Amino acid sequence: MKNSPPGSFRLLHSDGKARAGSLYTVHGEVPTPAFMAVGTRAAVRAVDVDDLEAVGAEIILANTYHLHLRPGADRFAELGGLHEFWGWSRPILTDSGGYQIFSLSPTISETGATFRSTYDGRAIDLTPEEAVRIQELLGPDIAMQLDVCTGLPAPPDEIEGAMNLTLRWGERSLAAHRREDQALFGIVQGGISKDLRAESAARTAALGFPGFGIGGLSVGESRQEMLLALDAAFPELPQAKVRYVMGLGDPE
Repeated sequence: MKNSPPGSFRLLHSDGKARAGSLYTVHGEVPTPAFMAVGTRAAVRAVDVDDLEAVGAEIILANTYHLHLRPGADRFAELGGLHEFWGWSRPILTDSGGYQIFSLSPTISETGATFRSTYDGRAIDLTPEEAVRIQELLGPDIAMQLDVCTGLPAPPDEIEGAMNLTLRWGERSLAAHRREDQALFGIVQGGISKDLRAESAARTAALGFPGFGIGGLSVGESRQEMLLALDAAFPELPQAKVRYVMGLGDPE
């Protein structure tokens, strides 16, 4: 897969719904299934990069919200991006900050999200385009679109509205993305409604993202409800593209 576009996925084996494959990035391939080490602020707590490599970490997750607010995406760009700053030569994925914003009681509009910084209380406006720009400055191998994450339980019309807005933000994110050495993934929403999950997955797939996150989980639903939501989404996503179940925090 050496000359493949970033975010390309090669399916090697499947058994029912289980899949094993390889995700290509410019910093190496990631065998899947994979569990990402969490380096929220460009550091994995109590574990340096040598130890991460020694234990076989293949890819690390960092948090766009925290890195943008402190020390700032422009500062990371000046230092050569996350890989140079971190001293990490393997792949990195950054989330868009949507989940963190969800926890801050934001004001959501067609334009984007407005919320207050947890560091200094100032008002922050984040649009889908700005989330892409920030992640292009940070320089991860995989960036995520800005999405609308809804806590559960929630009224059906609220879940459907968040799904539709996430889809529109996905289109804007793709239009704004420029880095050819970076993949931008879309995010599937839809709460625990099987119909909305299937619709969101199908419409997100149609936008043409190279890979997909399954968002809006671990936000108050039961494990069984989560599994039903995944079962509804997966058949609508292309077999030839990678899937990332977001925010679980546990390989089980």
